Amino acid sequence: MIDKKTVEKFRDLPTPFYYYDLDVLNQTLDTLKKETRERGYEVHYAVKANPNPRILKIISSYGFGADCVSWNEIDAAIKAGFKPSKIVFAGVGKSDYEINNAIEAGIFCFNCESIPEIEVVNKMAADHNKVAVISLRINPLIEAHTHKYITTGIEESKFGIQTWELEEVLKRISEMKNIKLIGIHFHIGSQVTKLSVFQSLCTRINELQEWFASRNASLEVINIGGGLGIDYDNPGKAPRFSEYLSLVDKFVELRPGQVLHLEPGRSIVGQCGTLISKVLFVKNGTNTVFAIIDAGMTDLIRPALYQAHHKIENLTSQGSIRKYDVVGPICESSDTFAKFYELPETKRGDIIAIRSAGAYGEAMASRYNLRDLPKVVFSDEI
Repeated sequence: MIDKKTVEKFRDLPTPFYYYDLDVLNQTLDTLKKETRERGYEVHYAVKANPNPRILKIISSYGFGADCVSWNEIDAAIKAGFKPSKIVFAGVGKSDYEINNAIEAGIFCFNCESIPEIEVVNKMAADHNKVAVISLRINPLIEAHTHKYITTGIEESKFGIQTWELEEVLKRISEMKNIKLIGIHFHIGSQVTKLSVFQSLCTRINELQEWFASRNASLEVINIGGGLGIDYDNPGKAPRFSEYLSLVDKFVELRPGQVLHLEPGRSIVGQCGTLISKVLFVKNGTNTVFAIIDAGMTDLIRPALYQAHHKIENLTSQGSIRKYDVVGPICESSDTFAKFYELPETKRGDIIAIRSAGAYGEAMASRYNLRDLPKVVFSDEI
């Protein structure tokens, strides 16, 4: 909930901007640290969710690691205080430049997704006279029941190594002198809200553990990835860390010496962020009324990209409820945040809050139409 005093301060600020509630962020991090520390689990924050430098510094201060998908993310994480020894490097298409820099930086682990990638990592590690540590990202063939654009663990996906490839993968690794296999890694998708999906993943992990053990392949790390969703209808609702991790406790059968790693992103930062905008015009259409705001898909692309839902609030109206199409100023018909959405009677100058926008909001902003990138305001600055 954004209080009236804060709303009054919003009136004097140029919009659109991202507002980050640091109390919410720290409360979330406190809970996650408590839940994982008592279990001995290792956390790597998924930097792609929100790489804002100040947010990275706050997360790193909790002693967590980082999950990165580019060299620039690794560089940003190190600058924010994350230890290279706690950074994992994922991604299906790592460039030679990125692999080379990651080896030089001394990161903890490469999450590898194909034999060709492992071969390149091996060669580059040899060039540095080093041994590169890797985990295998395995496609578990599990349907995440989320949007197709953020589902990654199914058969026809560019991500991950297929289970029928594993025999050949182990054979090839055994021939490489500059690779050390320490674990297996999974990521089935993003914004997963059905915990039964994670139970299925746990079962699959146990099956694969048996397979690796039968080949005398020793695994130190079981990395279950991320994907835990948040409640976009209830911006004040905390992530289900306890329920999620209790399920993992119950169903993942760790072996002696193994450590479980996880890579939360959205669940850490999603609820602390709000996109603040102002109404430019209210326009009558044939069958609807348009509330045209100054934030657009360049500031928050999720609704346009994969029909994502965000709760929208008019912070400055107490009028009777009406229905609006809430749209932005971008020259694209897809620049729409919601259709037939109930809001108090809305007029020019009203302040609009698009909630639960801390993840994949600022991170995915663009300058299409040569618009400025959205500004950022932290709760302790106003």
